[in-house]
Amino acid sequence: MVEFIICFGRKILLPGGISPSPATIVVHLSTGKIVDIREGQASCDELGLNRRAVEWIEAGDLVVLPGLVDAHVHLNEPGRTDWEGFWTGTRAAASGGITTVVDMPLNSLPPTTTVLNLEAKRQAAMGQLHTDVAFWGGITPGNQDHILPLVEAGVRGFKCFLIESGVDEFPCVEEPDLHKAMKKLEEVSGVLLFHAELADDMGCYEKPDPREYSTFLASRPQDLETKAISLIIKLQKLYPAVRCHIVHLSAASALPLIRQAKVDGLPLTVETCFHYLCLNAEDVPAGHTEFKCCPPVREASNRDKLWEALIDGTIDCVVSDHSPCIAELKRLDDGDIMAAWGGISTLGLGLSLLWTEGSKRGVPLGDIVNWTSKKTAEHIGFDSLKGKLQVGYDGDFVLWDESAHYKVTKEAMQFKNKLSPYEGMSLQGRVEKTYLRGVKVFDRVEGFQGLPPTGRLL
Repeated sequence: MVEFIICFGRKILLPGGISPSPATIVVHLSTGKIVDIREGQASCDELGLNRRAVEWIEAGDLVVLPGLVDAHVHLNEPGRTDWEGFWTGTRAAASGGITTVVDMPLNSLPPTTTVLNLEAKRQAAMGQLHTDVAFWGGITPGNQDHILPLVEAGVRGFKCFLIESGVDEFPCVEEPDLHKAMKKLEEVSGVLLFHAELADDMGCYEKPDPREYSTFLASRPQDLETKAISLIIKLQKLYPAVRCHIVHLSAASALPLIRQAKVDGLPLTVETCFHYLCLNAEDVPAGHTEFKCCPPVREASNRDKLWEALIDGTIDCVVSDHSPCIAELKRLDDGDIMAAWGGISTLGLGLSLLWTEGSKRGVPLGDIVNWTSKKTAEHIGFDSLKGKLQVGYDGDFVLWDESAHYKVTKEAMQFKNKLSPYEGMSLQGRVEKTYLRGVKVFDRVEGFQGLPPTGRLL
């Protein structure tokens, strides 16, 4: 009977390493934990293990990475499973080397704003998970009394909107609502995530044509983000025990505010997304609604500044903000970008996207994995469980071909609604296999054949 999985590779990315090195990793299948790591190749005798109780994984020239942690995913089940669901969403994640996702409190029905609603999500997820899944809770007007029960029930923190979310059941909050919520969160040193656009000054359209991306871009100026972040920093000074987190930062104009807040010692963290780092507004064709998201993809010069902020540590981590919908809501028939649902489908493509773009900028693989694994695990409070190949951590690892090239096709997309701005793009680097607690959950050649869902609710 196999009790241990041993993975040996010449290129294993261990904690603190910028470049991979030869190593041997041992995972105990009964616990799913990494129980030993040795430099170089170690034999069963050296490891003190019975050969008959061991299954070997020879990585060869493939790079072995820790499983990625995507801390911003909209799985939408129950209620909008036709947009995305636990089964398809976690498969998409596993195909991209992600072993843990954190589900956002919208756009499911019901939203995760009460313990009862959280339980509905958990019940819907049972038996469907190809990765581990955790949950964010939501802050909406008047639900502050649900915050502490949701913390006790295991949510990782709370998200709110400072601008209308796009779905009626998750309204935005105003400053008085935030005071009530943050007073509750202070009691547990909680985390509050902000969709940081403030709705007091919507932009003016440069062009009247709703098919032109410039029309949409002008309607969501950077000023919306800087005003929201100024409010967040003001509030954080009043409630310093609450860590505030800015989701999907797109506006480089807000970076000076963020840098100063960090210099001042405020517990402010920031994420950006693959699309803000890998796309730019100048290249969006008219009528291509698959590029619409909120905040919007901005100009190439803005993208360069986001990369600089990521490299210097101003931005902490990178997530997908995978937010799909059914094709009809994307207005493919008339290409009306202004009226289309705002969300980009990315789940499973992120590591290849960052490696492709980062390689052009001289970014080492270790940094990319740090932003998408270690830092995201820290953000959700799983920094002693996920995000590293280290003894005591879950045995989540990925076999990665860093030199592979492939073109993004619909067949390569595992998510439900196969509409993405990345279709047709040529990418470098590809996940070959993904393991969760030592158990294979994805194989590029065989797909998910013979691989039952073994993910857990965290």
